[in-house]
Amino acid sequence: MNSIRLRLLKWLIGPILLINLAGGALTYMLAWLPAQQAFDQSLSDAAAALGARLNADGGQLRIDLPRQAEQVLRTDDADAVYFVVRDAAGRAVAGDADFPPLPGAAPEHPGRRAMPFDASQRGEAVRGVALRLSLPSASGPPVQADIGVAKTLRKRTQIRHAVVRALVLLESLFALACVGLIWFSVSNGLLPLNRLRAGLNARDGDDLEPIAATQVPYELEPVVSAFNGLLDKVGEGARARQEFLANVAHQLRTPLAGLKTQLEWLGARHAEPETAQSVKLMLSATERMIRQTNQLLALARAEPGHFEKTRLEPVALNALVEEAVQSFVERATLKSIDLGFDLLPLTVMGDRFLLRDLIDNLIDNAIRYTPPHGTVTVACRPDGEGGWLTVEDNGPGIPPARREQVFSRYVRLDDKTTGSGLGLAIVRDIAIVHGASLTIADGAGGSGALFSVRFP
Repeated sequence: MNSIRLRLLKWLIGPILLINLAGGALTYMLAWLPAQQAFDQSLSDAAAALGARLNADGGQLRIDLPRQAEQVLRTDDADAVYFVVRDAAGRAVAGDADFPPLPGAAPEHPGRRAMPFDASQRGEAVRGVALRLSLPSASGPPVQADIGVAKTLRKRTQIRHAVVRALVLLESLFALACVGLIWFSVSNGLLPLNRLRAGLNARDGDDLEPIAATQVPYELEPVVSAFNGLLDKVGEGARARQEFLANVAHQLRTPLAGLKTQLEWLGARHAEPETAQSVKLMLSATERMIRQTNQLLALARAEPGHFEKTRLEPVALNALVEEAVQSFVERATLKSIDLGFDLLPLTVMGDRFLLRDLIDNLIDNAIRYTPPHGTVTVACRPDGEGGWLTVEDNGPGIPPARREQVFSRYVRLDDKTTGSGLGLAIVRDIAIVHGASLTIADGAGGSGALFSVRFP
């Protein structure tokens, strides 16, 4: 998955953990080396204390080490302490005769007191120091003495383990804190992207308004600018399409109306059965073409993405409904449908022509799908600051599962009934541009359909 979040986390967390590991190793060295030097210095001090008790009277190496002093030297609560004093011939003058060889004992000088070494004593690893002294003799040349002091590594191991445990704990906490901080910082840094995505997802499909570049970070401005350019191109294409549709529909209305008039004149003057039947069929086709053209023109006018709010004005909805119902009386009479209305005074903010298209499509849809001898009732009533427009019929109704689907373009529930499948799509678009809500419910008694438009 190509994710900016994962890429940032990978390039931040990986190096931080490596730096944390290197810092832990350096901290361990800085903590352990001084402790190692302190232990070695204590051994050097013990070797120097033994050297202070040596003398070379008569050319022989002697040591003044009482038992109590030796016990003090060997006393340790954790480690075993070993020491040895050897003469130039390598004979043990004092201490442990099995003390390991002293590797390269260095003579005493101001810069170096003793040489540390690692060895094994009685099957256990030890750390020791070797010190070579040259003792003056009154009766001859100086006498050489080699001193070795060693301790087991128990206390050192305990301290090393304690240092390692503390470092592992601290470094783990530090690593978790760094990972959490990086995760929080990356997530916080990507919030503008999330907000931009949420804003785009919340838009309707016909919302082509440009994104405000002032509301996004500097790094996103090129993306937003390119996206706004794309929206402009899409908007231009949509406007061109709508203008073409409106122009075609408008240009077709006049010749179709003339064609209908001529067909009606022709039908009135030719009563022969065959000619009358042909004229009737042509007149029916012409009426369908006129309705289709009017539907396309209404669809172009009601496009939500191109509707101008300045076209809204106070409209007496009850008077508009009464005017619209009169044009459907003849159609309702031909199907023996009882077309009635229940109108209360209601004024809404709207576009008169679009509202007339909304009312016409709802009534036409009700009459089209209501069987003969049915009823269709159109009502409007005020409700608080807004009002309701309802169209109810006792036809077959619309199943709940398909009530959202009928508002899509070119969707028809009954293939036996003529129509373009645009009527309810036009009603939906007109309701949207007026800020109204459109719902479908069952009619009275659970039969038929009840279309309700709630105006704000």
